[in-house]
Amino acid sequence: MDWGTDLWDQNDVIDKHTQSGLDLLERYIKFVKERTEIEQNYAKQLRNLTKKYSKRGGKDEQECKFSNHASFQEILNELGDYAGQREVVAENMTANICDKLTKYLQDLKQERKTHLSDVKKAQQNLESSFKHLENIKKRFAKEWAEADKATQQAEKTEHDSNATKVEVDKAKAHALARTRVAEECRNNYAAELQKYNKEQNYFYYTEIPQIYNKLQVMDERRIQQLAEGYCLFSHIEKDVLPIISKCLEGIAAAGTKIDHKKDSKLLIEQHKSGFDRPTDVEFEDYSQGIKPSNSESTLHPLKGRKHKIFKKHKITHGEKHTSPPAEDFSHLPPEQRKKKLQAKIDDITKELTKEQDSGEALEKMRGVYEQNPQMGDPSSLEPQITQTSQNIGRLRGELAKYETWLSEAVGGEDASHNTTNNNSQSGIIATRNSSSNVYAEFDDEFDDIESPVGQCTALYTFAGNSEGTISITEGELLSVMEEDKGDGWMRVLRASGQEGYIPTSYVKLTP
Repeated sequence: MDWGTDLWDQNDVIDKHTQSGLDLLERYIKFVKERTEIEQNYAKQLRNLTKKYSKRGGKDEQECKFSNHASFQEILNELGDYAGQREVVAENMTANICDKLTKYLQDLKQERKTHLSDVKKAQQNLESSFKHLENIKKRFAKEWAEADKATQQAEKTEHDSNATKVEVDKAKAHALARTRVAEECRNNYAAELQKYNKEQNYFYYTEIPQIYNKLQVMDERRIQQLAEGYCLFSHIEKDVLPIISKCLEGIAAAGTKIDHKKDSKLLIEQHKSGFDRPTDVEFEDYSQGIKPSNSESTLHPLKGRKHKIFKKHKITHGEKHTSPPAEDFSHLPPEQRKKKLQAKIDDITKELTKEQDSGEALEKMRGVYEQNPQMGDPSSLEPQITQTSQNIGRLRGELAKYETWLSEAVGGEDASHNTTNNNSQSGIIATRNSSSNVYAEFDDEFDDIESPVGQCTALYTFAGNSEGTISITEGELLSVMEEDKGDGWMRVLRASGQEGYIPTSYVKLTP
């Protein structure tokens, strides 16, 4: 699985993940340095150090799902059992771990900076091409309108009995000239549109995937180097401290069990949106009488996103704005919902197989009892056989129900592939609003007096046309009242006092 293929639209996720990896590497270097400074102290100081660098839940707990993060946590746990003198290992740790990883960390920072700069440059180039196309499109509309006007004037002059032949010829010549200019603008617009679609296709299918794959290779190399650093941490200790070899072997195991491919796969499974890449922009032929459309809705490949919609529901005092997970997992994104449904089907299938085997065994036992009454009473098995049959019927019903939901999830995703990117936001909101009651309804006014949990800045303008949402403008500073619960939305408060929900991807959290 590749970042460029599966995370093509998750630039912020890749940015944060790679930075988190570098932060982990830097934290590990600082950890070893500080440990060498306290090697002369007793076990108490060593335990304080491990406590200082331990994970403390929240975001850190989420990061611990990655094997390289979890391994570092296991190392800290092992260090809690260390006690005794640690002076001998200080020099070797400084030379073989700290100095080596510090130099490697600087190289990784520069490489990451270069790749992210390439992403930004590619986005700016596509935006520049889009603006250029927009200008050509407007000129085409203007020139065609002027040509149409000149043609009408020529016809009017020709039918004017007071007009001279010279005036008529002049009007016709002017109309012909304007028509030729309009035709040239039309051809130019068509050529530029084809060029822009080609650039956009290259951006989403070649350029960006290549850069993200380079970032993936870089991150996996970092994980491997970090794993080697973990193992080296153990080997240095083993040379001088054989009496604690069991603890050191545990640290080595924490380093060797790191799976960089598994970490990359986990990142993809957590954040893969399942959305399609934008489709080509359609040509608008103004020569056929089509009125110019709003460029914001017809050509906007970079900011279009699909979002969920909330329904209106009044919140009473003491009631938290949370809804229980839906039985059909429709509160989850498409990819995650399919995985949950498939896992549920597998569990039910295993349980059903177990019940069926049990039922067959009971039937065989009843047959044996009927042929050999001295071995037991066949009627004594009837309650168990009846209960097993009821269990099988119930499990079959549940299996059919979840298979139906899975079929709907797969079918719904296929249907969404037929929609265009230009209407992605309005289309997905309408579909989810009519087919799902997962999200709790809420009122525009919130009765509870709450304190903001953070601040964020709007990256894009959001219209907020749906009930329960609010509009925001690019660059606006907002107060976060409720963080993203995993559905892609967060509740914010504007400076004007207006409160409501906005897409999480439209803002950037302020440290």
